[in-house]
Amino acid sequence: MARQGKKNRNGLFWAKALERADLGVWDWDLRAGDCFYSATWARMLGYDEGELANTSDLWLQLTHPDDRERALASGDRHIAGLTDAIETELRLKHKQGHWVWVLDRGGIVERGADGQPLRLMGVQTDISKQKAAEAALEQVNVRFRLALAASGTGIWHFDIATNKSYWDARTRDIFGLVADTDEVPGALWHSYLHPDDKEATERAHRAPVETDGVIANQYRIIRRDGEIRHIESLVRFIAVAGAAGQILGTVRDITEDKLREQELAFAARHDALTGLWNRAAFDRLLADNIASGVPLAVFYVDLDYFKALNDFAGHAAGDLALKSVAAGIGRCLPPSAHAARLGGDEFALLVPNCDAAQAEPLAVAILAAVRGADLGLAATSRRLAASIGIAIVDDRATTVADALACADDACYAAKAAGRDRFAVFSAEAASGGLNAARLAADTVDAMDDGRLKLFGQEIHRLGRPWQESRHVEVLARLAGRGGKLIPPSEFIPAAERFGIAARLDRWIIRTALSLHGAAMKSGAITLGFNLSAQTLSDPGLWDFVDSIIEETGAPHSGIGFEITETAAVTNFDAAEAFVRKARERRCRVSLDDFGAGMSSFEYLRRFPVDAIKIDGSFIEHIAESRFDREIVSAIAGIARSVGCGVVAEKIEQPETLDVLQAMGVDFGQGFLLHRPEPLEQIVIRATRPASGAPVRKAS
Repeated sequence: MARQGKKNRNGLFWAKALERADLGVWDWDLRAGDCFYSATWARMLGYDEGELANTSDLWLQLTHPDDRERALASGDRHIAGLTDAIETELRLKHKQGHWVWVLDRGGIVERGADGQPLRLMGVQTDISKQKAAEAALEQVNVRFRLALAASGTGIWHFDIATNKSYWDARTRDIFGLVADTDEVPGALWHSYLHPDDKEATERAHRAPVETDGVIANQYRIIRRDGEIRHIESLVRFIAVAGAAGQILGTVRDITEDKLREQELAFAARHDALTGLWNRAAFDRLLADNIASGVPLAVFYVDLDYFKALNDFAGHAAGDLALKSVAAGIGRCLPPSAHAARLGGDEFALLVPNCDAAQAEPLAVAILAAVRGADLGLAATSRRLAASIGIAIVDDRATTVADALACADDACYAAKAAGRDRFAVFSAEAASGGLNAARLAADTVDAMDDGRLKLFGQEIHRLGRPWQESRHVEVLARLAGRGGKLIPPSEFIPAAERFGIAARLDRWIIRTALSLHGAAMKSGAITLGFNLSAQTLSDPGLWDFVDSIIEETGAPHSGIGFEITETAAVTNFDAAEAFVRKARERRCRVSLDDFGAGMSSFEYLRRFPVDAIKIDGSFIEHIAESRFDREIVSAIAGIARSVGCGVVAEKIEQPETLDVLQAMGVDFGQGFLLHRPEPLEQIVIRATRPASGAPVRKAS
């Protein structure tokens, strides 16, 4: 019975076993030169039994051309006694035309009396699925390696049991390590750590052993050449069955990112031109110092004759002067002091532990530094000086606004006394600085409680009804808490002085377009807005304007902006960028107060504006002043030659209107033509059906 079972295993049993295992058998008789292939081998390639001729080179005929040499070499090496067995991977062509990957294993099963091989047998296994999986895995690995290369990330791991570390090439490169192998001493990493970061970094890298999460950490290393680099690392503990486990990590050099962060942080707190603190940062420093209770001195430094320098030598000379003044002030200050550029040609200083007696010699030194500032080629014909106001603060209840207002008030006293000098604030001699600070604060409140009003003044095409042009300059009026209107000549300078002018301009633009965008879209009216120097330098201005236009439907072409020469003097590059962006959007731009400064024509040459508004000082006496007539005639002629419209301001007498019309001046503005009134009333009148009404004059 046992022999019968054994016989079955030698016949049908093994055939079924081969079939179940999906193995193809080959049997090569070297003496006869033929080769037997099992039915399972044929079926593996899509053929029926007997469909293929059992020739010795059948397998070679079906082998992929790229695999033949390797497959033959495997058999030749075994027959020559160089290997114990045949083992190779190759592709065989399926009946349907595709390629089947197989693992070929076999060897010599019979030798002659002389030891020469007579017969070889082997099996071939279909490994197509395995090869497909390997190919897919390789694609993943290629993408992974590419992602690592692109991100500059290195990979390392540490074997806890053997205390060995392994760094890939990228990790070694980041640390500046020259080595040919991945294995590095276990203690090597610790030797690179920056002393200030060492303890915390080592603690962070021990944490993964206690958790299955990923630990992120940033630290500094000192490379062997002394260079300090910033590293970002992700670390995770990997459990290994029967072993202590491994710590797997990544490293990425983030030094450049850190430097950019530091640069951005510096830019957010400092003035781009001088490198001093900016207004916002200085306000925070001043608030912190006042809160500390340490007595301190606040200096308000306003440059004298700076506008004349810009008019004569241009904005480049002005920039040079501002940088030189900032450097000179810095050399005068003690290490604990802080200096800021508030904007334009105004500076503020904070000096802790400083009383009036100590502040006075410091002010004298600063005045000398300003007088000695480098003005470049302009130095021979122009001079620079400063007026300095000093406020001593020793009360924690003092606000930042009040401290600056006191120093600013003293600065005005110094200017009134003749400039190039300093004054110390005293409440008895206060000249309105505190009032100005309170007025600025009240302006902010008025934006929310409805006391800030929009007015407008029509701009007329001379000799024609206003309805033919329909352009209005938007103005603001502040109603005091008692109801009395406060003129712009008071609250707008206060807004500029205390840093809220840009906020005020945005409120005016947003409110006007929100209320009257529909009228503008219909073509009933166009609006012009005055921009402060602070707004002109606002990098987010156009994003704001575009978003308001999108919300309200007001057309770009219905909006005009007026920039004054004063605003452009200390913001020349910003003004140039502003005009370019306005032109891109087809908003109109006018140069206001044209002719008030000596550089007016330079701005006209550099700025492709739509119109200029001749300063009212040349208009109000034009009927009796030949000089003013010549100036206005020249300005109008030059403007027309470059394609600019001309607007004459401050037209208050009929004779003035006659002279301007005779000169061919295009547009006019002033009490004779229209007195400012609530903007809403002008819009109502503009949206009524045209009546052909004549030019509206003041009574």
